[in-house]
Amino acid sequence: NFNELIDASIKHLQGKRFKIYPDFPTGGEADISNYNDGLRGGKVRVRAKMHSPEKNSIVITEIPFSTTTSSLIDSILKANEKGKIKIKKIEDNTAANVEIMIHLPAGLSPDKTMDALFAFTNCEVSISPLSCVIEDNKPLFVGVSEMLRRSADHTVELLKAELEILLHEVEEQWHFASLERIFIENRIYRDIEEEETWEGVLSAIDRGLKPHIGHLKREITEEDIARLTEIRIKRISKFDIDKAQQKIDALEDRIAELRHHLEHLIDFAIDYFAKLKKDYGEGRERKTELKTFDDIVASKVIIRSTKLYVNREEGFVGTALKKDEYVGDVSDIDDIICFTKEGTMMVTKVDAKTFIGKNIVHVAVFKKKDKRTIYNVIYRDGKTGPSYIKRFAVTSVTRDREYPMGKADKGSLMHYFSANPNGEAEVITVNLRQQGSIKKIKWDIDFTDILIKGRSSKGNLVTKYNIKKVDLKEEGVSTLKPRKIWFDDTVQRLNVDGRGELLGEFKGEDRLLIMTQKGIIKTIVPEVTARFDDDMIVLEKWIPNKPLTAIYFNGERDLYYVKRFLMENEEREESFIPDHEGSYLEVVSTDYKPMAELVFNKPRGKEQPDNEEVNLEEFIAIKGITAQGNMLTKAKVKQVNLLDPIPYVPVEVIPEEVVKEETTLKSDSESKTPVDPNAPDPEIDDTGQSILF
Repeated sequence: NFNELIDASIKHLQGKRFKIYPDFPTGGEADISNYNDGLRGGKVRVRAKMHSPEKNSIVITEIPFSTTTSSLIDSILKANEKGKIKIKKIEDNTAANVEIMIHLPAGLSPDKTMDALFAFTNCEVSISPLSCVIEDNKPLFVGVSEMLRRSADHTVELLKAELEILLHEVEEQWHFASLERIFIENRIYRDIEEEETWEGVLSAIDRGLKPHIGHLKREITEEDIARLTEIRIKRISKFDIDKAQQKIDALEDRIAELRHHLEHLIDFAIDYFAKLKKDYGEGRERKTELKTFDDIVASKVIIRSTKLYVNREEGFVGTALKKDEYVGDVSDIDDIICFTKEGTMMVTKVDAKTFIGKNIVHVAVFKKKDKRTIYNVIYRDGKTGPSYIKRFAVTSVTRDREYPMGKADKGSLMHYFSANPNGEAEVITVNLRQQGSIKKIKWDIDFTDILIKGRSSKGNLVTKYNIKKVDLKEEGVSTLKPRKIWFDDTVQRLNVDGRGELLGEFKGEDRLLIMTQKGIIKTIVPEVTARFDDDMIVLEKWIPNKPLTAIYFNGERDLYYVKRFLMENEEREESFIPDHEGSYLEVVSTDYKPMAELVFNKPRGKEQPDNEEVNLEEFIAIKGITAQGNMLTKAKVKQVNLLDPIPYVPVEVIPEEVVKEETTLKSDSESKTPVDPNAPDPEIDDTGQSILF
């Protein structure tokens, strides 16, 4: 980028550190984490800039460098044909600016589709830089920072040479102007009237000049004298001594200026670069936005458009078994996990037809490093061995390897199996075969009591006797801890890896609250594929009964208003400030008891009014999200600041039956013990709540 190169050159001359990065004429977004200063081995990831104006569409407004709108559209269509993404249609509305409109099928997530576009199309490309120059007729690999240092130093040398040339030219001008003044002012031209030869003329002028040339900076040459003879009579007759002196003074000032620049060459070079930026920098602002990209896992964003089938009895799984049982949609890069009645497990790649083992009981897409899908199993270890119960997750395995459920090699049997995507623990009933002197042939087991261990663990003993069957008695609830979710501001994405700011612990039904500077509010399911607007100002775990407070400027009334409201519809995106071009959001708070400070404008000719603190909880009641709210003040407000909120003390709700019971007990006690009229009032703490003992 032109301006950034100028700034870096100035920093180099000032002895400061600098960094320069690529800027592409097509714009887009670039991740320069591995740029490596442009040296071999470096890489720049460039992405198209896109957004989703509606739920079923995506608009691309800038494309990656090295692509065109045609090549980008072709890559999208090819990915759609291969089933990696799913689109309804695509339109190229590009004119002066890029506009590629992608229409999506109903129900398809735009966020997930955008990730898939980056993963499988030319919406993201990698560019490998190779900074190479020729020095002494040989290739030299240097980083762009070193290139710029050499270029800036070379520019300084060129400026020095230019100043020296200018100084010489101006000194020559001063020298001849001084000679001309001496020649005319002292009327030396009269000394040549009687000379008959050229040599005599030159000698006469030389003799006439000698008494007056002590202040000159160099000796007089024959060429200087010859130039004096070329002065016309008309010029001599109109010669003005004052103007001649002014010209000489101006030349002396110019000589002093040039010498000053040479003595302060670095400062002169810095001013030179600054003037370049001032004259030519406008309109050359950075086009490519620098960001840190999140790594997109292809298996998580690919559109699963291929159907998977299973022949449980024969033990085959694949996409070509169209006459057999349909399992679900998969992609050609997915792995699938399978369990058989014989107590074996295998993970394999999606293929047309793969033999797993006879009597398949479970088939699903395998998610690597998935700790939340828990398998609940009761199995017999070997032909005559005891039966065990276990709970485990499968996070990583070797593909196409058969894993036994227990320690025995053959003859094992799966009595009960369930796959639980959120760690649910059900209650089952174990039924034994009637034999011998067995007294208890039926009892319940709650999987909640079983610890989750590794896949290779043997498990807990259920019984040494033969199990007839195992029945599901009661559906279970999740036994896993709520999932902690973080927000990484660097890449503007959610994660469960502990990067960034912790947003809280989330259960299956929990949602995220989002508010933007435009006055838009919505809630979303906290998925790691979610994308966020640049003007987002609030991102936190949504508490449905927690009031939200907004102070906004009403453009129609030219006054500040305040409103408190609840998010009424979790499935809908809504605006909470008026739709007027002059209206804008000033501050927003998600505190229970927010406090605001009003800073007023100073009236003309009067003193500055004192700031005013407002308890917003007492100022206005909670109303609907579409309510206008209350006028904050009629005075002209300069600024609104949020203060530390009043501490919130949750009020414990006592069940009605408990209140009745306590009232009855109190009545009994009052009949036995009279109230002392001189007893002190209950203590009050600093929140205004009575302290009950």
